[in-house]
Amino acid sequence: MSSSTALPGDPPGGRRAIAVWSIGVSVYFVAVIFRTSLGVAGLDAVDRFHVGASALSTFSILQLLVYAGMQIPVGLLVDRLGTKKVLTIGVLLFTAGQLGFAFSSSYGMALASRALLGCGDAMTFISVLRLGTRWFPARRGPLVAQLAGLAGMAGNLVSTLVIARLLHGVGWTAAFAGSAAAGVLVLVLLLLFLEDHPEGHRPEPFPHRGAAYVRRQIVASWREPGTRLGLWVHFTTQFPAMVFLLLWGMPFLVQAQGLTRATAGELLTLVVLANMAAGLVYGQIVARHHTARLPLALGTVAATAIVWAAVLVYPGEHAPMWLLVVMCVVLGFCGPASMLGFDFARPANPPERQGTASGITNMGGFTASMTTLLAIGVLLDATGDDYRIAFSAVFVLQALGLSQIFRLREQAARRERERLVASRVETVHVPA
Repeated sequence: MSSSTALPGDPPGGRRAIAVWSIGVSVYFVAVIFRTSLGVAGLDAVDRFHVGASALSTFSILQLLVYAGMQIPVGLLVDRLGTKKVLTIGVLLFTAGQLGFAFSSSYGMALASRALLGCGDAMTFISVLRLGTRWFPARRGPLVAQLAGLAGMAGNLVSTLVIARLLHGVGWTAAFAGSAAAGVLVLVLLLLFLEDHPEGHRPEPFPHRGAAYVRRQIVASWREPGTRLGLWVHFTTQFPAMVFLLLWGMPFLVQAQGLTRATAGELLTLVVLANMAAGLVYGQIVARHHTARLPLALGTVAATAIVWAAVLVYPGEHAPMWLLVVMCVVLGFCGPASMLGFDFARPANPPERQGTASGITNMGGFTASMTTLLAIGVLLDATGDDYRIAFSAVFVLQALGLSQIFRLREQAARRERERLVASRVETVHVPA
């Protein structure tokens, strides 16, 4: 089947699809602003709550733990309730979490607020992916997914540029409470204008079969090698940039590399800009050449490992600026590479399992990020803030992920070829 041929029953796309999908993406955009706002406030949080590196990393670890743990339940909810209802719940939760964080006066209250925020955030990306599959033809899937990721990185950019300045301009409470207004705005747009699917493309009703059916959904998705390969691609590619942007990039650049906060902020911004540019390139490449998925993912992992190692083993006290710039540019490719995981899971599962399969895949990178955040925090405390030792935890997770990718790649490719042949046979035998 040609990559440009519409599948039977494919949604039409068009301007209305773009308009509706953009509302869903705006929700994800705001969720990422809230998720990554701690990344530029890490040093402020240390002073506000009087905590060390391990306790600071607990903020992000708890948030990601909730996020990762919610992925399969959210996937099931999206398959059953539809995008609009799940996104509405998500907006209410992450906005409440951001407000709670703004007014937190104790470490415990702040932790609870980040957990609430993580719960709401967990409901956004899977919903946006599902919205894309309902409104756009399948051939647009890789590009639509990359554009959704691009919107997320734009949210990260807002955190880096806007939230950081607000923190040092108006203070902690005003900065976080003011940003929560964005959650109210997208909630209004969502309730007024978002629709789950175009007219004439209503999905089959979700069967009400209780816990047994839910278990079968999860098991059937997991049994597909493409789902598992997608999870491990997401696991291996996403976490270095996530760890850097979400928490440890600013302290590393300021404390270990001797940069000013302003210069460190510019380098974090460079990661985001590189991510946005790479997302467009990766989406176009995979849309035209489906076989490029794995080479792109493996190439990104290799490049990340090389520049990460070069910075850590540099013989001087501080790595030169040109090397830090190269590292930040390469880290920008991690986000688009992680989106390739969904391009393995999507063709491996029928429409009624897309939410569940995406949820499983999305657990990968966030599980790796959570593990690495914890490892770095513990190692920093244990070694007296030796970033070279602490940041070496990245290589352990990359090695684990690569071992699973190489184990699953042939199984997934064979299964995908079988599905493609079967779909061609079905298409040929469809009566005119």
